[in-house]
Amino acid sequence: MSLAGIGRHRVDAVVTSRANRGWWDGAADEYQAEHGEFLRDSGFVWCPEGLDEADAHLLGDVVGRDILEIGCGAGQCGRWLAGRGARVAAFDLSFRQLQHSRRIDIDADSALPVVQADAEALPFADESFDLACSAFGALPFVADARSVLTETRRVLRPGGRLVFSVSHPIRWAFPDDPGPGGLTADRSYFDRSPYVEMGDDGQPTYVEHHRTMADWIGHITASGMTLTALTEPEWPEGHDREWGGWSPLRGRHLPGTAIFTCVR
Repeated sequence: MSLAGIGRHRVDAVVTSRANRGWWDGAADEYQAEHGEFLRDSGFVWCPEGLDEADAHLLGDVVGRDILEIGCGAGQCGRWLAGRGARVAAFDLSFRQLQHSRRIDIDADSALPVVQADAEALPFADESFDLACSAFGALPFVADARSVLTETRRVLRPGGRLVFSVSHPIRWAFPDDPGPGGLTADRSYFDRSPYVEMGDDGQPTYVEHHRTMADWIGHITASGMTLTALTEPEWPEGHDREWGGWSPLRGRHLPGTAIFTCVR
């Protein structure tokens, strides 16, 4: 990919979904090979900072709860939840990611129910779940985050909770560089143009959308949910693993992840 194929462009929901489905299908093998050990076949890691649900308890007691995992990848989080007594359904846009989920299930003699779906049109009945969760799944990669939140509210029962993690909005003002170059802002935080990678044919092959902190809060409230907590994980001592633009250097200066807790 040449630098000429990377930029900030306006991209609609249909193009975004098509591009990201293709990208994740093509990147799933490499992604799981690179990050699978960190994520674990059955583990709930919220973010590159390594915040673990076993320690954070952002979802509360999951025993006997019906839980939806949004953008599940290879199902590591959902499998961990099921192992703690939850009834889990999970979905992802990428069929190849779901094949990795099946691979892990075969190796582990487990059976996580998964389906291929778009987060903007969930194939689940109203008020089907007590909890919903997403660890960097779907929400950064959709054109209409509000519709995803509205759909999630629809499938949650009254009093149900959604917890989701995304790149911290402030990161968009800085280069995606784990080194010193990533510590100097070089673009406007208020530029909502999505990050787009283009193929040789001029068509988008990867799209990631930017929302400010106020945008996220606005989408949550507009969906009919209430924001009850915001978590900004600090980079822990002894954690020296880089993940793309996340690194110990940047993590000591800038928040890399925002985790929103919402209630229906």
